[in-house]
Amino acid sequence: MSTAEKTKITIEAEIAAPITKVWEYWLEPEHIIKWNFASDDWHCPKAEADIKVGGKFSATMAAKDGSMSFDFEGIYTTLERHKKIAYEIADGRTVEIIFEEKGDKVHVSETFEAETTNSIEMQRGGWQTILDNFKAYVESN
Repeated sequence: MSTAEKTKITIEAEIAAPITKVWEYWLEPEHIIKWNFASDDWHCPKAEADIKVGGKFSATMAAKDGSMSFDFEGIYTTLERHKKIAYEIADGRTVEIIFEEKGDKVHVSETFEAETTNSIEMQRGGWQTILDNFKAYVESN
């Protein structure tokens, strides 16, 4: 399937924090492990990031009961400080995150190519939950 045929899903959040904090908390592994999971019975025990274009990143997503885990990984294709991050996931799908300062808040818009295993609604819900966790983590730390 060519890129043009893939369904793209966009999720968004307004985060009450300075752009410098939002940017750091999005990219730094010490913060990623605190927010990168889609439900309370999962967690992110490990994250790594070589934060440069062409650099690899990986985040282990795991059920807290140990029954299941997987590594979400990819390669950064764009890093425009405080503005845009783009990457290609290991399965070839692309993701683009736009950061827009709006007064004392940052609007985060994340667009990703859907996979074909799970429903669009399930994918949107899971990714939105992770973004909501990010918002809550940034705003409370």
